Amino acid sequence: MTALAPIIWGTTYLVTTELLPPGRPLLAAVVRALPAGLLLVALTRRLPQGSWWWRAPVLGTLNIGAFFALLFVAAYRLPGGVAATIGALQPLLVAVLALGLLGQRLTLRTTVTGVAGVVGVSLLVLQADARLDGLGVAAAVASAAVMATGVVLSKRWPSPAPLLATTGWQLVAGGVLLLPVALAVEGPPPATLSSANLLGYGYLTIIGAALAYALWFRGIRALPPTNVTFLGLLSPVVATTLGWVVLDQKFTAAQALGGLIVLAALVTAQTGRGTRQPGRPSGSRGPGASASQAAPCHRGASSQTSPIN
Repeated sequence: MTALAPIIWGTTYLVTTELLPPGRPLLAAVVRALPAGLLLVALTRRLPQGSWWWRAPVLGTLNIGAFFALLFVAAYRLPGGVAATIGALQPLLVAVLALGLLGQRLTLRTTVTGVAGVVGVSLLVLQADARLDGLGVAAAVASAAVMATGVVLSKRWPSPAPLLATTGWQLVAGGVLLLPVALAVEGPPPATLSSANLLGYGYLTIIGAALAYALWFRGIRALPPTNVTFLGLLSPVVATTLGWVVLDQKFTAAQALGGLIVLAALVTAQTGRGTRQPGRPSGSRGPGASASQAAPCHRGASSQTSPIN
């Protein structure tokens, strides 16, 4: 079930290029997060209580707001393949943070599998003529770091509220943070939107945010955080495959090899020893536990794609 979230995020590039107005990635991020969060809050009729008045904004900033803002900078200053490859470092970052914040062991198996994931994504999306930009690289690394921190803190701070309520709080917090940034950088929304634009924004709100983030956060609740972030490597695989099948983009033998390496890495991460949390059977937390994608990774893209998703 958790894997469905990065699979959905892998469709974002196709939806963005085919249905949305060009050159408005921050607007897409706001429309994706804020309406979905308000919808979930309205459905659950729950507001934060106690420490969650500050925890929810912190997690929403890390998992959504700051993540998308930094990813936007990386996308505009780096080729999509470079940003996606840097984003593939996230499982390793989560494993290191989990060592300090959750007391989980950093094993050789996790390290080797994480490196294999980075190699696989680079073969899948990285072009030989890719250029590097210092600020873009820093933004891409920071986006992976803030998302990794959000994932680990979500595990450290279990919420007493229902999953959908916690998801809604964080989507609202991330959307509120992104709104002034989008207005400052891109200006006001377009005066008119086509039916295709509305369909694309509706997909990102309902499927790409409300459903996908709920699945992703549920996975963080039920699984060790490193296992969850390895599943995020599915996004560039899906994005590249859709680009090849639907948009007739080039698909090389090296990309096929990279895809196989990514799949092998994430399967190895899920089936290895130590996938259960120390002292607790997998999925033993109650339905109210916190589970906070960025994108995914949030969440990469094909060699022709932007990593904004």
